[in-house]
Amino acid sequence: MRIDILTCLPELLASPFSHSIVKRAQDKGLAEIHLHQLRDKAINKHGQIDDAVFGGGAGMVLRVEPIAAWIDELQAQRPYDAVIYLTPDGETLRQPLANRLSLLQNVIMLCGHYKGIDERIRQTYITHEISVGDYVLSGGELGAAVLVDALVRLLPGVLGNEESALSDSFQDDLLAPPVYTRPAEWRGQAVPEILLSGNTPKIEEWRHEQALTRTRQRRPDLLAGE
Repeated sequence: MRIDILTCLPELLASPFSHSIVKRAQDKGLAEIHLHQLRDKAINKHGQIDDAVFGGGAGMVLRVEPIAAWIDELQAQRPYDAVIYLTPDGETLRQPLANRLSLLQNVIMLCGHYKGIDERIRQTYITHEISVGDYVLSGGELGAAVLVDALVRLLPGVLGNEESALSDSFQDDLLAPPVYTRPAEWRGQAVPEILLSGNTPKIEEWRHEQALTRTRQRRPDLLAGE
């Protein structure tokens, strides 16, 4: 998967993509992540990429020209399966959406800033609008980092155990069950005996029951169609 990210703050994204699973995916050649500075396509020598809102009001808006110039340049080099805009009013990122997007090959992500982007960019280029939650961030960069991590970890060969991603929370609309490791007893708290039994079918049954219980307690909305 190739991911091109358009941002006016590429420094914010350099660190998240230089560590852990995302770095491993890049080292293995399973993912390419390219950061593009919007100011490289600024409309003047002062690096201007934003302007005041038509009609008045507080805040600035990212202009069409720098964004369009970057997208046009990238799309001239290769076909893109999606052009994603990170925005609070987009579709909320959930696991099924991440699963679908992880199957794409080439993706552009656009990080908004200030009061957002000129609406004409959304109408002309954007294929997906995604939100990472019902709150407002200073820009789309942190949202892009979340989305990239959610997609890259699903790519075949990235995780050491392919089943790991399939057993994550939300993959089956359930939260993950409790997990334990050594020591088997700590401060008077013992690991459930079933997990030490070696009886795989019973262990899986226990895990499913625990997942259901935890989901009912913490996220009953996920079981609305139960």
